[in-house]
Amino acid sequence: MKLVRMSGAVAAGLLTLTMAGCGSMSGGAGPAGGASAKSSGASGNAMVTVVKVKGIAWFDRMDEGVRAYGKRTGIDTRTEGADDVSPEKQIQIIQDLIAQKPKAITVVPNSPEALSGVLAQARAKGIITVSHEATGIKNVDADIEAFDNAAYGQQIMKNLGQCMGGKGEYVQFVGGLTAKTHMEWVGAAYDYQKAKFPGMKRVEDPIESTDNEAAAYEKAKEVLAKHPNIKGFQGSAGNDVPGIARAVEEAGREKDTCVMGTSIPSAASKYLATGAIDKIFFWDPALAGQAQLEIARILTRGGKITAGTDLGLKGYHHLKKLKGYDNVFVGDASIEADAKTAKKYGF
Repeated sequence: MKLVRMSGAVAAGLLTLTMAGCGSMSGGAGPAGGASAKSSGASGNAMVTVVKVKGIAWFDRMDEGVRAYGKRTGIDTRTEGADDVSPEKQIQIIQDLIAQKPKAITVVPNSPEALSGVLAQARAKGIITVSHEATGIKNVDADIEAFDNAAYGQQIMKNLGQCMGGKGEYVQFVGGLTAKTHMEWVGAAYDYQKAKFPGMKRVEDPIESTDNEAAAYEKAKEVLAKHPNIKGFQGSAGNDVPGIARAVEEAGREKDTCVMGTSIPSAASKYLATGAIDKIFFWDPALAGQAQLEIARILTRGGKITAGTDLGLKGYHHLKKLKGYDNVFVGDASIEADAKTAKKYGF
């Protein structure tokens, strides 16, 4: 049986955005022809955000923030993305954007390594480049993380271990094995588990979901069949925990299986309500999108990003420089929520 769930201490007062709520998570399908950037709307004033994939709630929310930033500042802002998490499609989108000569390209890479070459091309053309969820990526002017990724992974495992009573088998899901931050989260969580919860056992290497809810659901079903004693799931992509929860619920295992990981309330709410998801961990994608753009705006005006820089956004008021990197900065924007506290958030 699960232990009594501990409610998350949730940071309140996120930036108010006058926008419609985002749609529910889907299986990752986006608009047709998602591998090419739009040719309309580009200008020398433009700042374009390239997301991992279009058509899912996480990046719908980021798009809300991007559009709100443009409205507030008068800058031409928009998001671009493909219909799946292919790094090759992201590369093509960025190549198309380079030809349009925007002032800045911000990006949430599916593979930081794969994108380094095309980002070098952008910089060579004088385009400011800013990344997110890409610690250590090459050829960007700055990378902004919502928090220290190792601490975030440890936070998730601390809660998962408590839920599991420090014992039993578990697995970890990632959107992709090349997803830098996802691998950092699960790696830090795994190390924390071995040190703090020696009675727990990870029974598979990280499982790749391609940030697709249907794929996460199918793979979770396989895990439940292969490991009938499984007690815990950790998800990394926004679609992981809803897909896992569906499989757990269908198996009637929601009362004795702990499911936790990264998602947003709108995607996880129905499973939080039934107990199929125990707790979610997240940051506001709208604010993360705005943080990237604000860094880009500072840089395009000849400013610098340093330790202590205030981006004027909740969770990004006093940036810290990540040790070991010259251009990686972290905020303090992590949130955790259970069924009760998730209701405080309108996205």
